[in-house]
This record gives sequence, C-alpha cells and structure tokens, in this order.
Amino acid sequence: MMPEYDYHHLPHVKVQSASKKALWATLVLTLFFMFVEIAGGLISHSLALLSDSAHMASDVIALLFSMLALFMATRPPNRKYTFGYLRFEIIASFLNGLTLAGISIGIFIEGINRLVHPQPIDFKWMFIIAVTGLVVNIILTIVLHRSTKEEENLNVQSALWHFIGDLLNSAGVIVSALLIYFTGMNFFDPLISIVIGGIIFYGGAKIIRASYLILMDTVPEGFDLEQIRTDMYQIEGVEDVHDMHLWNISSDHCSLTAHVFVRHSSEPMHVILAVNQMLEQKYGIRHTTIQTEDPTIHDHTDYLRQKDRTVSL
Repeated sequence: MMPEYDYHHLPHVKVQSASKKALWATLVLTLFFMFVEIAGGLISHSLALLSDSAHMASDVIALLFSMLALFMATRPPNRKYTFGYLRFEIIASFLNGLTLAGISIGIFIEGINRLVHPQPIDFKWMFIIAVTGLVVNIILTIVLHRSTKEEENLNVQSALWHFIGDLLNSAGVIVSALLIYFTGMNFFDPLISIVIGGIIFYGGAKIIRASYLILMDTVPEGFDLEQIRTDMYQIEGVEDVHDMHLWNISSDHCSLTAHVFVRHSSEPMHVILAVNQMLEQKYGIRHTTIQTEDPTIHDHTDYLRQKDRTVSL
C-alpha cells in the first residue's frame, strides 16, 4: 500500500533546526528569570518588575506554543491533513499575539490602580533585578533575532516580540528606579509600566494582524494578484484566467490555483508547464494547481456574459 505522504510531489513539512535550538535556550533562561522577577517584584513592591514577570510568564507560554508548532510542522501530510500541520504555526502566532495584548491590558489596569493608590518601592532590589533582567533580555532577543534571519517563521517572530517587550520593560524599570531614587516620586513606576504596556500591545496587534490575514487566506503581502494574472496572459495559448486564488499555508509556504482557458491551437500540458515555470521563476510560487478549460465544454455562460459586459463598458 502506498504511504500517504507519497500523494504529494512537494513537501508540506518544515524542519527548522536553528529555530528549535534558539527556542530551547530562551525557554530555559526565561523560566529561571521569571521566578527571579516574581520574587524581586514582591520584595520591592514594584509594579514594573511584576508586570515584567507577568510578561515573562506569557513568554514561557509563547515559547511552548512555538516549540509545539515547530514539532507539528515536521509531521507529514495525511488523508485528513492534506497540507500537513504547517498552519499550526499561524494558530500559535495568533494565540501569542492575543497573549501579548491580554498582558498589556492587565498592565494598563494595574498601572492605573497604582497611580490612584501609590505603594512604597524598594529601590535597591528593583534596580538590581532590573539590570540583571536587561542583560538577560538582550541576550535572548539577540538569539531569537538571529534565528529569524536564518529561517523565516512568523511563530518565532511572535516569540521575538515578546522578548522585545521584555527588553523595553527592563529598560523602563531601570529608568523608573532611577527617577524614583532621585525624585522620590513613586508614580514613575506605574507610569512607565503603562507606556511599556502600550509598546507590548503594539507588538501583539502586529502579530495578530499578520496571523489573521493568513488564517483568512488573503493574498500574501508582496504579491499583486492582477499582475500575476497579467503575466499569465502573456504566455502563448492562454485565452483567459479566472477562479484564481493565492494564499499562505504558513509564513513561507504559498499556494496558487487558477482556471485557464486554452486556445484550441495550443497543447494544454505545454501551457500548464509554461505557467508553472513562470510562477516559480518570477514569483517563487512552487505549489500550484492550474486547471485548463474549454468554454465550449465547460459551462461558464454566466462568467462569459459578465466578462463581455465588462469589456464592452
């Protein structure tokens, strides 16, 4: 019996060893420092530290989602999941974006509460842990940033945004601690936390938008569907192109389908080959399904009438 994955001439799997190593390293360091910040935030009564520890807790969740997505992407397609499990990368990214947005809203609420009801803050503990956190987050951000340069993965990019938020938060805690030390005004702690919460929300919104567009099967950014259609018209034998769709399965896996009217004087298989070669060479689209049609055989009466009306106008 033929194995299920032999039904696909192109792979629907994604093996990313660099991303996996980067995620493991960041997960271990993040777990350790999360507990350090929780302890430091409780001791110093600093909302900025506690908000950063809460954000690092979301980082742990994000990293676990990311690692699960990397694992799922390596599984081959089967009779039920014909595209494999590549789309799980986008689902994980969407959930990570929602987590970022949720954490930032929590920081806003607690920050406003702390502005209304100020609390005393232990500068020494706040400053020491914030400096340590800054160093750790710089290392983690560099590791993940290098990973995204080596391998394109929206899921890892969403994890990177978590750590960019942590990096900014750590820097904000240091600024807040210094302002409190020199001015004695504790409101700087929740104020800076609210500003950082806004930055985190922005990152979450970007990830949510990018994931949403892929989940909705929109045309990927950087592609002009009408230009692709025009290029297909330039191929000898192509009379008309319709029912055309272009979408992403994952952040770097495009698929295109189209119906093509082929002139009677042309060989349909040659036309399909020419279309596929153009799409791969000019646009890098390798996963295509081109269906040739003859209007005298296939019923496209409504489509042809609509097209004739459009041309006459």
